[in-house]
Amino acid sequence: MRRLALALAFTTALAAPLAAQTLRIGMAAETTAADPHNYAAAPNSTFRDHIFDGLTALDARLRPKPALATSWSRRDDLTWVFELRQGVTFHNGQPFTAEDVVFSYCRTLNNESEVVGSFSREIRRIEAMQVENPHRLVIRTREPEPLLVSDLASVAIIPRGARGGLTYSAEGCGREGPWPTVADFNEGRAVIGTGPYRLRTYSRGGVIELARNDAYWGEKPHWAEVRLRPVTNAGPRLAGLLAGDLDVIEAPATADVPRIRQNAAFALAVSPTTRLIFLQMDQRENAPFAQGPNGSNPLRDVRVRQALSLAIDRRAIAERIMDGLATPAGQLLPDGMRGTVQGAGMLPYDPSRARALLAEAGVASGFTFTLHATNNRYVNDARVAQALAQYFQRAGVTVTVDAMPSNVFFPRRGRKEFSVPMGGWAATAEETQLFLRAWITTTDRERGFGMSNYGEFSDAEIDRLARAAFATMDEAERERLMQAASRLVIERLPVIPIHFENAAWAFRRGLAFEGRMDQTTPAQDVKPAP
Repeated sequence: MRRLALALAFTTALAAPLAAQTLRIGMAAETTAADPHNYAAAPNSTFRDHIFDGLTALDARLRPKPALATSWSRRDDLTWVFELRQGVTFHNGQPFTAEDVVFSYCRTLNNESEVVGSFSREIRRIEAMQVENPHRLVIRTREPEPLLVSDLASVAIIPRGARGGLTYSAEGCGREGPWPTVADFNEGRAVIGTGPYRLRTYSRGGVIELARNDAYWGEKPHWAEVRLRPVTNAGPRLAGLLAGDLDVIEAPATADVPRIRQNAAFALAVSPTTRLIFLQMDQRENAPFAQGPNGSNPLRDVRVRQALSLAIDRRAIAERIMDGLATPAGQLLPDGMRGTVQGAGMLPYDPSRARALLAEAGVASGFTFTLHATNNRYVNDARVAQALAQYFQRAGVTVTVDAMPSNVFFPRRGRKEFSVPMGGWAATAEETQLFLRAWITTTDRERGFGMSNYGEFSDAEIDRLARAAFATMDEAERERLMQAASRLVIERLPVIPIHFENAAWAFRRGLAFEGRMDQTTPAQDVKPAP
């Protein structure tokens, strides 16, 4: 019935006039909080980037550009000077100065509701900050940080209120309160930024209403009002577009993409992304959801991890499950990006070799695990998880799939409750060091390493190469180090890459939008078609 209804809608849909100066966006997932320092997930980033600015921003292809900082330079490998934009005011009328940056970074370190160090891991690498004048800020890092300018784009600047004059310290800037809480943001009191939109109403799981900030320092967005509506099922999301209740939708079902392309009433934007869909392998001795014949954790054996990888037909998943809107993965970033292994291509599909490796590892029978996944966060995520389970079953592994909503999955994964979670992650710069730093290196909270290393993988050789790359400013040497680390990751497989998502958006005729590699949907990038 759904297919019939959609087919009728496709044949009769007309481009109704756009509501005057109002843009209605159907989001594929809901935000976890209005707090911009809470969690680095795409729906949170979409919300954040309407209301808040960072010192820097990233363009649609992840290249850093000025935002609240107009320029930056280095005095040495550790010392950065940021010249700040003058004449900027927050939504409450307070002038923006360097002290707001210090306050924001201190609050990031003191945000008890932050999920898995999403933003504090960037700030912890800063050793000292000095306000030379209201519009010049000097940042000194603990070690050379070649991607600092890109990293700071994700850390929103909020007003300091009555707490100016803070002295930054990576240990937390002192513990005197009060710092804004997640409740302060969710109730709207603290949602004050310098961005192109102001918050009108926020409701987690409901419609978020924004109003244009006419005092915005940058290019004024076309839309006077924006409504962000989470519709986590692709069918209702598309139905809302066809009915004229939504103007733009994220992530239409891949099976519907050909018909959207064929209908003149609608347009489609498709963008390659760095979002890798992957399986993380639990390396703890007592894994909660993986068990071999003797009660041990077989995932600790590299032969088992290699066997699981060899059991997967990535090309079939990309073509049949993803309807061509995915690129089979062989490493941490798409080929050609800095730190990737040239010619690595797609990881091989060899089920016979997979069964042989499992036999060598002594788990040809009796190996079981649960594959945990989301069912509303990534494109076709539950279907991909089921396909993976079938491939593993054919290799002789007993697999149970437990797919759940993202708001249940992510907190549980953060508490390390899973053994083989299927995740997705998009790098915010075209370098493998970001994935290595977050997901692969041994966890070191003080230095912000391995903050997403839920499987507790630890490899001294990979750590040595990756950590050297993190602190190397020379691009050629950093490339060499990252490639060497990437080769070991491909061989030892602490994570098993599946594919890179291609992001898609559908929208009404009369709009223009090119899409973004980070899969966010900023209303300021959606414009009337010329």
